[in-house]
Amino acid sequence: MSNGAPSGRDSWGTRAGFLLAAVGSAVGLGNMWRFSYVAAEGGGAAFVLLYVFFVAFIGVPLMTSEMVVGRLTQSSPVVALRTLGGSGWIWLGVLFVMCGIGILSFYSVIAGWTMRYAVDAFRGALPADTTSYFASVATGVPAIVTHVLFMGITVLIVTAGVKRGLERAAYALMPVLFLLLLGLALWAATLDQGGGGYAYYLRPDLSELLNPSTISRAAGQAFFSLSLGMGALMTFASYLRTKENLGRESAVIAACDFGVAFISGLVVFPIIFHFDLGAAIGLGGAVTDNTVGTLFIAMPAAVASLGGLGQYVIGAFFLMLFLAAVTSSISLLEVATAAAVDGLRWTRRRAAIVFGLLITLLGIPSARNLNFLDFLDKFVGAFLLIVGGLLTCIFVGFRVLPQAEAELAHGLDDSRARHLWAVFVRYVAPPVLLFVAGFSLIAAIAAFRTWIAS
Repeated sequence: MSNGAPSGRDSWGTRAGFLLAAVGSAVGLGNMWRFSYVAAEGGGAAFVLLYVFFVAFIGVPLMTSEMVVGRLTQSSPVVALRTLGGSGWIWLGVLFVMCGIGILSFYSVIAGWTMRYAVDAFRGALPADTTSYFASVATGVPAIVTHVLFMGITVLIVTAGVKRGLERAAYALMPVLFLLLLGLALWAATLDQGGGGYAYYLRPDLSELLNPSTISRAAGQAFFSLSLGMGALMTFASYLRTKENLGRESAVIAACDFGVAFISGLVVFPIIFHFDLGAAIGLGGAVTDNTVGTLFIAMPAAVASLGGLGQYVIGAFFLMLFLAAVTSSISLLEVATAAAVDGLRWTRRRAAIVFGLLITLLGIPSARNLNFLDFLDKFVGAFLLIVGGLLTCIFVGFRVLPQAEAELAHGLDDSRARHLWAVFVRYVAPPVLLFVAGFSLIAAIAAFRTWIAS
């Protein structure tokens, strides 16, 4: 095993490029939108506190573990796990690849919706009847077309390579995303009834701190929003050539991800309360079941009532979501692409195109049936990710801990910090992930039954 870069393997040009790309991988549609609703259901400030706790004590140690393995081996997950753990661990790398393919197959369908909405909003072509409009673009041929277009954009970026593709995209897209988010948050603060939205979003119902359902949701949200359990950050770290402090890098990525999620709530809830959308979307009840309806039906119709200003506000909102989707999608495709480049010796172009075409075909059922999309979201995008994270803890904490600690020491001199990281990876994270996996499996089974019955 060598820490040197394999001959001809691409790498990040700068630390900032790596961090922006890693933050882009973490920042996606789920954490920009779902975070707000789950926080509202979980007692607002109580959920936020639990979320921060799990990010710090589960998310950051696991993220560090993935990055340690990637940088140590300078290889994609399949090869990295085989190199460190032997051929018996190849299947975990394969699971990572399957998760990336499965998630992107339905994620790109939703991303296609955001692309269509952003274009139509800026054109002034969003109709007043957003319910019928959503029904016409969310499934069938229109959904397949936008899904294919979005996958084409993703493949184009990934084929360009790490420096010219992933890093350039991160430099170009992430600042725009941050500016759009801050601009929308400032605009939302001017809405007359926005104060009620802030109060609902951040109400301090501390009794929720002991609610098992809230605990599970906070842990799950922390895990999902950081792109853990699918080898994306392991892959990204394999392109690092310098010995940065990986614990610090993990903390920076997690802090940025949380900041985006939190500020997104400062956009969403003032809008909901100003336009009195609470009753229409079931606010205070099972609001997470209505997120699609709120995002693509209720909000566009309400904001459009502002006239010309509303057209550009809703356009900026969906453009922001589209950019977040792009930065996440390229990391999902990169996992499979890197695995083929390192393990099968394919060219990057061939790997990205082949897997891009495969994912495009696999996404067609999700573009035709929303219940199937929901099942994939809950099974692959939730349950299997947790399984991947749990197995990563076992691999790093019990199979290769000495090598991992030695690699982490490059950049992290504090032996006490490294020991604390090992304790969380071995003894704290696994039982929490098992707890969340149980809830996720139940949700996945329910979604499967709904799909079969449809």
